[in-house]
Amino acid sequence: MTPISFEFYPPKSDEQRAQLDRTAARLKAHGPEYVSCTFGAGGSTLSYTGDTVRGLIDAHGLDAAPHLSCVGGTRDEIAALLQTYRDAGCRRIVALRGDLPSGMGQPGEFRHAADLVAFIRAAHGDHFHIEVACYPETHPQAEDALTDLRHFKTKVDAGANGAITQYFYNADAYFRFVDDARAAGVEVPIVPGIMPISNFTQLRRFSEACGAEIPRWVAKRMVAYGDDAESVRKLGTDVVAGLCRRLVDGGAPGLHFYTLNLARPTIAVLDQLG
Repeated sequence: MTPISFEFYPPKSDEQRAQLDRTAARLKAHGPEYVSCTFGAGGSTLSYTGDTVRGLIDAHGLDAAPHLSCVGGTRDEIAALLQTYRDAGCRRIVALRGDLPSGMGQPGEFRHAADLVAFIRAAHGDHFHIEVACYPETHPQAEDALTDLRHFKTKVDAGANGAITQYFYNADAYFRFVDDARAAGVEVPIVPGIMPISNFTQLRRFSEACGAEIPRWVAKRMVAYGDDAESVRKLGTDVVAGLCRRLVDGGAPGLHFYTLNLARPTIAVLDQLG
């Protein structure tokens, strides 16, 4: 059985907290290996992340992995956070560079995710399983694909145990990236990040920001459906389930779903996968 995992974001209101509780309860039934919790742009939800992680562990019995970013934290603050997460029972961390929003705050003391990974290893040895990010279609700020691949290898060499990709809809991009990573000496598991499709307008906005390509035929069909939300959801489920099947058949070591704190789109894909 292919391992699956889910990403959540920290809720900021009582209504959002109730929604996440409902989603976590429904998705737990699908037996995730772990769930992760984001921190928000520029560390803006950093304080919410710890509360959310504790809730996922204590209330839902899930293995929760907080995202930790270079942005928005000093070495001492990050060290304190790591100890807090360790005390809460966390054994997994997702270590990221993070992006500083325009005009907001100052970058942290770590410049690159590799520096953060090395810091975690030096402070906590092998206690944490460390996941890092990678980009099958190349990071939007990278000079070129080979430079981006070298940056990825640097994170792995610093002590990462595995990687989660940015979402994509082109399986060939993933397989080529894995082949290139292996040729470069990267041996850790590279788990594809999966973004279920439910709101195409929102997805297109996300994709433009992060450099994820939406296949032209998918975009054209989505636009043709207009306000027909049910048809959009059905096509989205078919497209993403087909992608997942091809990835698993091709040897992907797991599937990491970006849930946006919604259960229904992810469950629809999992149900189709059986």
